Amino acid sequence: MKKLDLNDPETKSADVVAENLGALKSLFPDAFRDGKIDFEVLKQLLGGPVDDRDEKYGLNWHGKRNARQIALTPSTGTLLPAPEESVEWDTTKNLVIEGDNLEVLKLLQKSYAGRVKLIYIDPPYNTGKDFVYPDDFRDSIKSYLQLTGQIDSNGHKITSNTDTSGRFHTDWLNMMYPRLRVARTLLSADGAIFVTIGDTECANLIQACNDVFGEENFQAHIVWQKKYAVSQDDPGFGSMHDHILVYSKSLAFKRSLLPRGEKQTERYKNPDNDPRGPWSADNYISNKSKDERPTLWYPIIHPATREEVWPKESSVWRYSREQHTRIEAENRLYWGPDKNYERPRIKKFLSEVQDGVVPSTWWPFIEVGHNDEAQKETAELVGAKVFSTPKPLRLLKRILELGGNSDSIVMDFFAGSGSFGHAVMAKNEEDGGSRRFVLVQLPEPLSPDDNDQRIAAAFCDSIGRPRNIAELTKERLRRAAARVSEKSGAVESDLGFRVFKLAQSNIRAWEPQPADLEGTLLANAEHLVQGRTEQDVLYELLLKLGLDLCVPIEKKQIAGKVVHSIGGGALIVCLADGLTTDVVEMLANGIVAWRKTLAPAVDTRAVFKDSSFTDDVAKTNMAAVLNQNGILDVRSL
Repeated sequence: MKKLDLNDPETKSADVVAENLGALKSLFPDAFRDGKIDFEVLKQLLGGPVDDRDEKYGLNWHGKRNARQIALTPSTGTLLPAPEESVEWDTTKNLVIEGDNLEVLKLLQKSYAGRVKLIYIDPPYNTGKDFVYPDDFRDSIKSYLQLTGQIDSNGHKITSNTDTSGRFHTDWLNMMYPRLRVARTLLSADGAIFVTIGDTECANLIQACNDVFGEENFQAHIVWQKKYAVSQDDPGFGSMHDHILVYSKSLAFKRSLLPRGEKQTERYKNPDNDPRGPWSADNYISNKSKDERPTLWYPIIHPATREEVWPKESSVWRYSREQHTRIEAENRLYWGPDKNYERPRIKKFLSEVQDGVVPSTWWPFIEVGHNDEAQKETAELVGAKVFSTPKPLRLLKRILELGGNSDSIVMDFFAGSGSFGHAVMAKNEEDGGSRRFVLVQLPEPLSPDDNDQRIAAAFCDSIGRPRNIAELTKERLRRAAARVSEKSGAVESDLGFRVFKLAQSNIRAWEPQPADLEGTLLANAEHLVQGRTEQDVLYELLLKLGLDLCVPIEKKQIAGKVVHSIGGGALIVCLADGLTTDVVEMLANGIVAWRKTLAPAVDTRAVFKDSSFTDDVAKTNMAAVLNQNGILDVRSL
């Protein structure tokens, strides 16, 4: 029976370095010597000139190498379930996770890598005081606990990124870069990320995204008109817009079309009762000259005068002679209501055009909302000015329309006001979709003595919750769910969410334990952290073994012990104590029988608590019975 402890790679988040090395070794095995890369051989195998100069094109800053390494370092943390703070815990498939988003993204890799269709983030715009960070940027579990006041800081400095800092842009990039790198692993092959950003870091973010996602996967640089008027007291140019950068995971991404509204369909008419339905008259002339396209310079016959009609030498026909003959035979030429046009136009039928509108990179507020609209939406739910810069629901719904499917997993790891989760609920209610959201928010403390945080801190006091931003996120979502339900009546879509909180692992690293006078290990040899619940351990197993955090969990009493079946029998867990030799035989046979009723074709893993077995014989017997009945992967904690 294999033993799991904190030193085991399987109890950590995905080891991206090991996976990358494995992929590289499968392609270039002769570039490895004694398990290490011979870079000179690798350069030769790649072929072509190799640029060895220190100065290379691209974005560089102090700390980039370390930021890249941070993204590759596995997390040893876990996510503790908080059903009491959740909504519809038993049925929902949405997640709200409190914690440092870098650590959380790492922990989600095994369960959600390649599964997220759309990521939307609204990161700090770096305006001079709008985000806090641990100065060393390692963002380990320890620094997260220090930041949120859960452990003594011992002088650990937490500061905002002021614009007087000599590392102003550097600090922001060091914060963003590893998060983008880890987020990319979660995207599906046809997935994309949409990032809203201001002028201050837009240029740097483009370069960083080119580095992480590849220039070939740049999809769009959208300009969103966030205001409807210029502030007359603005000392410089009045900012009227924000940027939305769109990058895909790969070229497999295909953006969707926007729904066609009345404005797009009103130009389609059917004045001649054409059986093919409404149509619009499109141009039959090209923008090419006779010299550029000599084959498109030819005469056609006017149906009324029977005279030859030639295009202008500066702008010839759009179609070849052969195409023209077919178009004419299909009665697609339109010469005007009384055949009085000098040159024809071509009928474009509504039934033949794309079922939607190609999106542009200019998003005016009249189409997707503005800042004031977003403030009013949040004020209706939680009060005015609780959130400083929320995004309007119409903007986020458009992103959902273009970047995701109706059944996608979507993510926002700078959740803030929870607007994205609200938009997902509202969009599902509108179109009957089953989108699932994963939101991550740092429980950044709020101070009633800070003018910018005073209202938000007072709101937390009013609902009896701790003063931090994650509490605002959850409360906004609770009220948004109630509002959507009230609006739609007997809504069938998922309006709940499961809350999880970042914490240190439930599994301790193994350390040699002292023995009593008889040489027996003392009782504190337990590998599980004291004070954690059975549910805490179950969900860490889901994370570390790569199962969805919302898979069904069934519970059953077998031989007087509680046994959990997770994911329809994919994982069997028993953490009960007192597994004697006699109990083990009944328990093992009961597990085998239960598994057959659940999913006999599923490859099943089984996990037990190591200290539960009274002796090695009981442990060996358990593994033997399960192995003989097809459960080959048996482990202990």
